[in-house]
Amino acid sequence: MYAHTVGAVRYHFQDLRTLLAKATPRRSGDQLAGVAAESAEERVAAQMALAELPLKVFLSEAVVPYEDDEVTRLILDTHDSAAFRPVAHLTVGGFREWLLSFDATAERLAALAPGLTPEMAAAVSKIMRLQDLVLAAGKCRVVTRFRDTIGLPGRLSVRLQPNHPTDDPRGIGAAILDGLLYGSGDAVIGINPATDNPKSVIMLLEMVDQLRERWTIPTQSCVLAHVTTTLEAIRRGAPVDLVFQSIAGTEAANRSFGVDLALLAEARQAALSLRRGTLGDNVMYFETGQGSALSADAHHGVDQQTCEARAYAVARRFAPLLVNSVVGFIGPEYLYDGKQILRAGLEDHFCGKLLGLPMGCDVCYTNHAEADQDDMDALLTLLGAAGVTYVMGVPGADDVMLGYQSTSFHDTLYLRQLLGLRPAPEFEAWLLAMGIVDEDGRLLPAGRRALRLLEGMR
Repeated sequence: MYAHTVGAVRYHFQDLRTLLAKATPRRSGDQLAGVAAESAEERVAAQMALAELPLKVFLSEAVVPYEDDEVTRLILDTHDSAAFRPVAHLTVGGFREWLLSFDATAERLAALAPGLTPEMAAAVSKIMRLQDLVLAAGKCRVVTRFRDTIGLPGRLSVRLQPNHPTDDPRGIGAAILDGLLYGSGDAVIGINPATDNPKSVIMLLEMVDQLRERWTIPTQSCVLAHVTTTLEAIRRGAPVDLVFQSIAGTEAANRSFGVDLALLAEARQAALSLRRGTLGDNVMYFETGQGSALSADAHHGVDQQTCEARAYAVARRFAPLLVNSVVGFIGPEYLYDGKQILRAGLEDHFCGKLLGLPMGCDVCYTNHAEADQDDMDALLTLLGAAGVTYVMGVPGADDVMLGYQSTSFHDTLYLRQLLGLRPAPEFEAWLLAMGIVDEDGRLLPAGRRALRLLEGMR
């Protein structure tokens, strides 16, 4: 039992799961689940009680029972007590103060990551302002490699997302060309297939790989099919760079996606066996999103942001090249408006980076949410200041296959120009060699940019 008094009222919280839920900033998904604070006063009381809670409590009280959930077992069984030792004496509030201090350097944060549980990260995020989430995440650096180097200081990578409603290779190819001409694609050229079957997936994998080889592009490709479809593609000899899978923070939610930890381990080993990376062996790509466990009725009464952070423990297990929160994609039932989407995106990015993940964000919203592109501009800018690893590049910011709004090639150019950020170094050298950018990283005139790529297509 946890408790705190606000004014003349003493609020009681029966367990850690309840305390975390009641302390969460307001969002529609927790209200839908019936776990949210019933008033602003109760939320403040929960946040104050949470701030006084020792971090060690998270190692003795699980929000999802150990015996019922393999994600809980993963979190507790792999906890690094030696890495945790520097902050083991702190409360959640004290941990926040340390994160914002000059003592919390990039090196110390990287060493600390294996000693933190997702619930610790979620807890401290719940008592942080937006500026706190930006500042603390901005100190975290996570570098991964496959054919180029992702996550270096001063760099912003982009997933080139050339989706097509019928998987037409001509439409996909045109979108890839468009993105490359705007300097996008160093994180991955990643296609969401309209149909998840091996024949279609292999066709797309081969098409993108041929384009990559023709232009000797130092990047990686991925068709975001279900992990079992990708395994079948590997068995058939397809050129698979990265294995993709959507994941969640409970065993039951992952089961609703048709996966478990053993299957993800099998997929990683299959991808590693291909030895396609030239600089590194980070071969996994994961996507997450607040509300996925609730939508599958698999949240165990845990608030959606804590469930989301637990998904990062799953991702961390498999040393991914890329992880991103598709923050506004699930809809207003879980994140109602631009304000809730903005905070959730910063929370997800902070928790992922704090736990040692190469964290990106799909800055997005569905057309029935109370949000617009101005909200996305605000989140994109704040994520850039927070050192986001990568964002999405979608033609016109409008995904014509998935039917939602994201960020465009022009949006990523804006962020790079505003903050002085550049693509991954190997990809930037390729852009320079192809006459797409000059030595200062600025785009050359459109006609000159297109010439070298078009010559390569002859």
